[in-house]
Amino acid sequence: MLTEDLYRMQCLTALKALNLPQGYLAAGFLRNAIWDELHGYKKATPLNDIDVIYFNPSDTSKDTELNIERALTSQVPSAHWQVKNQARMHLNHGHNVYKDCEEAISYWVEKETCVAIRLCPNEGNDTFDMLAPYGLSSNFAGTISINPRHPRDDVFTQRVKAKNWLVTWPQLTLGSALIRSI
Repeated sequence: MLTEDLYRMQCLTALKALNLPQGYLAAGFLRNAIWDELHGYKKATPLNDIDVIYFNPSDTSKDTELNIERALTSQVPSAHWQVKNQARMHLNHGHNVYKDCEEAISYWVEKETCVAIRLCPNEGNDTFDMLAPYGLSSNFAGTISINPRHPRDDVFTQRVKAKNWLVTWPQLTLGSALIRSI
């Protein structure tokens, strides 16, 4: 699925070239590709942004994130890069310090969004490394579910409505019994 998507491969290759510690393309980058596949879309749904995560506790400067965004933009100018060092993101959410990217993404709002992928650093451009703390079964089942580790019903409801997921991918179903009014 990813190797046939030239744009996504270009983005993965650009990230790999930077050799960021625990550098991954996260959230909608993989989630949307799966949902497009489930819906049989021949053309990928456009990405609003490309979430880049990495983990560097020795440099949590926002300026460093901006420099990484500029470096990625120079390689793939058509992408809207959003770079976040997960070593500092616990401060935004009032959590304890995260130990790595996988723990950090395990708190994201929807469990299907808690996914990240990269090309393996010391391999060719056909070997992937993936983070998926809740697995991928619900992604491939076409559900949208509240994160069981950090449930935030109001934020979940707002995101499902604002992002228009049920219109873009009409075969998706809500995986939470708590939310039926969306």
